[in-house]
Amino acid sequence: MSQKPRGSTALIAASVALGGFLMGFDSAVISGVTGPLKSVFQLSASELGTVVACLTLSATLAMAIAGPLADRFGRKRILAVTALLFTISAIWSALATTYVGLIAARLIGGFGVGGALIIAPLYIAEIAPAEKRGRLVSFNQLNIVLGFSAAFFSNYFIEKAMPNTEPGVFNDAWRWMLAVEAVPAIIYLVALWVVPNSPRWLAMKGRREEARQVLAWASGEARADAALAEIDANLEVAKTESKAGLRELLHPRMRFVMVVGLGLGFFQQITGINAIFYYSTTIFEMAGSGREASLEQAIYVGLVNVVFTVIAMWLIDRAGRKPLLIADEVYEDQFAFLAALETSVKATGDTEAIAAVEGAAQDLAKGGLRINGMLVLLAIMGYIAGFAISLGPVMWAMFSEIFPARMRGIAISAAGFFNSAIS
Repeated sequence: MSQKPRGSTALIAASVALGGFLMGFDSAVISGVTGPLKSVFQLSASELGTVVACLTLSATLAMAIAGPLADRFGRKRILAVTALLFTISAIWSALATTYVGLIAARLIGGFGVGGALIIAPLYIAEIAPAEKRGRLVSFNQLNIVLGFSAAFFSNYFIEKAMPNTEPGVFNDAWRWMLAVEAVPAIIYLVALWVVPNSPRWLAMKGRREEARQVLAWASGEARADAALAEIDANLEVAKTESKAGLRELLHPRMRFVMVVGLGLGFFQQITGINAIFYYSTTIFEMAGSGREASLEQAIYVGLVNVVFTVIAMWLIDRAGRKPLLIADEVYEDQFAFLAALETSVKATGDTEAIAAVEGAAQDLAKGGLRINGMLVLLAIMGYIAGFAISLGPVMWAMFSEIFPARMRGIAISAAGFFNSAIS
């Protein structure tokens, strides 16, 4: 009887983490098509904002229900549903001919995003051996930023292959940008056929022999029985404890940790990070770049995101969580500075000073970005680097550590829901 694991948990984790890749891709691909969508569908600013943001709305709802559904039907099945949702969303978005149809397609993709964000790391944590768990769970975060970067690359190369011949008149390149996501989504759906069920879920359903087979496959025969005994013990403890509910999150003993968790969720999104990802191409076009050049500059943003996320993954256990969070505070907002300055100057009643400050604010908002496009690119890359090495990955790492074990599932769901709502 073999004492060594017969399968590769790293390969399984990488396969499951494709859900994170799709989540990142689906979130970032919209940056390359905002201009064409506004022109083709004759959208107002608020309608375009709705097209962009509606994915986050359905993702928020999906995060609230993904956990209970995964407990009932299994992690593998719910992940397969997310792969199917990504596929439908990509094809429907590409073929959409109306504003309502586009919204519907994006909402479907959002349900895939929310499900993948919650269930993929949960599955990986349940199948990975203890000594590999942290490293393998981090595959999901890495795949999210790889998905962002892949979307920027895809948008650029499709635009280069199908350039617009007349400024302001868009061809069907944007449809291909949206449709290409169906390829990794279908690959994900196929890959999930060979992924085993979570051993913890199998044990929860009384299928102990199947759970043991999966554990033996993943960790080796010698460790399978001990791992199964640990799962059984955890499940028995869970039976004796009352089920954690939302009301318990308001208990005084949970007050401080929930303030920390909700605070992390708030500050991660109030930075405006998703606005940068969703509208990066538009921002670079405002800075004076052409469409193709703007898509190319978005690639640099994606690469910086990947590089600094990898650095954060390397540093998080070495430097600690708090130093990485503090590192994010070095970035300043020039709009906020001008707003504060304008308030101070108005209090003096000096009309010339007030006019000067208001003029500077208007120049910054309307035309200041055109002064130096390269400076804008470097500033955004620095902003992304600061986020990727701090609030981006550190928030999820701290979520998995600060909440008590019995409350962890519902507490993370609540904090994640709040995080998405802020977005």
